[in-house]
Amino acid sequence: MEPDLSRYRLEGDNSMYRLPSGLVAPVVTRGGGEDANAADSGGAVRISGVSIQHTPATRLWFGKVSNEPGYRSVTHHHGEAETGGYVLSGRARIYFGEKFEDYVDMEEGDWVFVPPFMPHIECNLSRVKPLTWMTARTPENIVVNLSDVADADLRDWLDR
Repeated sequence: MEPDLSRYRLEGDNSMYRLPSGLVAPVVTRGGGEDANAADSGGAVRISGVSIQHTPATRLWFGKVSNEPGYRSVTHHHGEAETGGYVLSGRARIYFGEKFEDYVDMEEGDWVFVPPFMPHIECNLSRVKPLTWMTARTPENIVVNLSDVADADLRDWLDR
């Protein structure tokens, strides 16, 4: 049975993505050529492979985020951006909710969606191994840092 491809008709104008040669083509960011000037939430190392900083993308940020052992971000949100994440390696925790009383834990192979304007704290649960995520945001890598919360106020953080 053939799939129905009618809903994927070519519509719209992609001419804004033309290369200097005039061709509209995929843009590859080679390993080592990523942009390292991404917004920060207190020590996370973010590099973008697809972003407005070095590709024609205008509504997408896609990159890799690394956290050292024991890392926890400052309290922050991502403005209007919808955020999707995938844990490549390590164990993660995201605190959220009223006074950051709630959390979800993730491990390699898990996916997460963080809604726009949701204050949260990202953590590496391991005290010895790094944590690496792939992260995508629309429209851009918005990071709004907020007043921080003490480690002692985060349930189960100190005795993890």
